[in-house]
Amino acid sequence: MSREFDVRDLVGAIRKAAGRDGALHLHEPWFPGNEEEYVRECVSTGWVSSAGSFVDRIERDLAAITGHAHAVAVVNGTAGLHAALHLVGVEPGDEVIVPALTFVATANAVTMCGAVPHFVDIEESTLGLDSAALAQHLADVSERRGDACINRTTGRRIQAVMPMHTFGIPTALDPLSAVCANANLTMVEDAAEALGSTYGGRHVGHHGRIAVLSFNGNKIVTTGGGGALLFDDEELAARAKHVTTTAKLPHRWDYAHDEFGFNYRMPNLNAALGCAQLERLPEFLDRKRALHERYIDAFKGRAGASLIRTPEGSTSNHWLNAILLDREHVARRDEILDTAHDSGIHLRPVWRPLHELPMYTACPRAPLPVTEDLAARLINLPSSASL
Repeated sequence: MSREFDVRDLVGAIRKAAGRDGALHLHEPWFPGNEEEYVRECVSTGWVSSAGSFVDRIERDLAAITGHAHAVAVVNGTAGLHAALHLVGVEPGDEVIVPALTFVATANAVTMCGAVPHFVDIEESTLGLDSAALAQHLADVSERRGDACINRTTGRRIQAVMPMHTFGIPTALDPLSAVCANANLTMVEDAAEALGSTYGGRHVGHHGRIAVLSFNGNKIVTTGGGGALLFDDEELAARAKHVTTTAKLPHRWDYAHDEFGFNYRMPNLNAALGCAQLERLPEFLDRKRALHERYIDAFKGRAGASLIRTPEGSTSNHWLNAILLDREHVARRDEILDTAHDSGIHLRPVWRPLHELPMYTACPRAPLPVTEDLAARLINLPSSASL
């Protein structure tokens, strides 16, 4: 039987599930293993920049963990998304489909290519790009001209689709892949939040031509700042490594470059931290799943809000847990946030929808009823592996 909605009781339940007094941050890094030893090795040997054994190792480790043939480590997730879009042929003046509810980096990477973000709605079950909404929107606004998908309204080519696995919950990739194939659109997976998440029994990232991870300080494992591109295509992976290393041709002393490139390679110092973190990834995942179960218990039968769960057929890394307020309590969201912050619990509302940000208000978009509804009701909970 549901209890009457009470903000202080809800905040107290969050603290009880988190199991810690004092300040509760949204997601803190945790260094329980070989982090100091590996970083010290970099400093003592002088291998601190973008060449070194730890860069090679983190790429091997990531490929093994995710089941990809190759990984290329880069300085951060946004750089990875930018490089990925460049590698799949996104050009100035193109459009790229992105979910309207995602971290701003997803759209910023499109803009960095000189292209235009094109916003489509999400589905409530996964918080990811809605394949049915995308199919209907493409039918309404696009047409095929040869191999190109053209937006009839703007006249621009729609070149790619970039789903994002929100909070580590996999987007429904099979139906989305079918829509992309039908419209001849390349998929790039923004898996920045999804290391350790699976879809259909396989690590996310295999439906897109490229997938991109982030290792920012608040991610499930961190390199301080860092990211990686994941590939099943050996030739594309080799080109990615070349392009992200300023497209420099190998030579003992000559500095020759054969195409436009980026200075995006991850430094060895950061990779050392990441290698130690990856050694503990199974432990991090176990602890985060245990925390998620405690949140399930905390919100079982509770009035006013429900915990976001992962659909069947997928597993989440539970990077960030989230609750969804009942619609009748939307007006109390800020009261919940203020009450929690007053008690040292740093809850966070979900990002503002991208089409509401000043630099993106004029971008093309589909109807966005689910995005606008959920953006007003989602609240992220403390989710550190150390809790």
